[in-house]
Amino acid sequence: MATEIEYEKTYLLKSLPDGIEKADSVLIRDVYIPDTARHPILRLRQKDDSYVITKKCPVTGTDSSIQYEHTIELEKDEFEALAGCSKKDFVKRRYFMNLAGRSAEVDIYHERLTGLAVIDFEFDNESEKDDFETPDFVLADVTQDESIAGGFLAGKSIEDILPLLSKYGYNKLETNL
Repeated sequence: MATEIEYEKTYLLKSLPDGIEKADSVLIRDVYIPDTARHPILRLRQKDDSYVITKKCPVTGTDSSIQYEHTIELEKDEFEALAGCSKKDFVKRRYFMNLAGRSAEVDIYHERLTGLAVIDFEFDNESEKDDFETPDFVLADVTQDESIAGGFLAGKSIEDILPLLSKYGYNKLETNL
């Protein structure tokens, strides 16, 4: 089992970054358990032929920008058995890019969440995270907004979350990639 501390900021995108269609990417299926929880923090993830279960929780209080991340590798049959226990899931394509002088992960959601696009910047430490200047191509920092967290998004549709994102002036993006 791997345990690490993750330093990360998440932003809503105003538009898709230039060159995204040429970036390396991977299709991800996330399933959150239990599906009875309002905002589950236990995540099953499939990326190609890789399967893991991860639990993420803030290091202190409710600061979602610094989290413990506990991950265990799974076999395909273990993933499928556990995934069958929940209807809280989504599919997204993650693009790996260099933006704002940093490595970035752009998540373009599919199926029920088509039209949602976010970008994550990961940092090596708290100081780097705190000193990061918000790029002008993003709409809003949503790192601390529960309504954009994976466990909260899972099982919802874009129509379910647009009212929650209206405070940022977010509009569904055309994401035909």
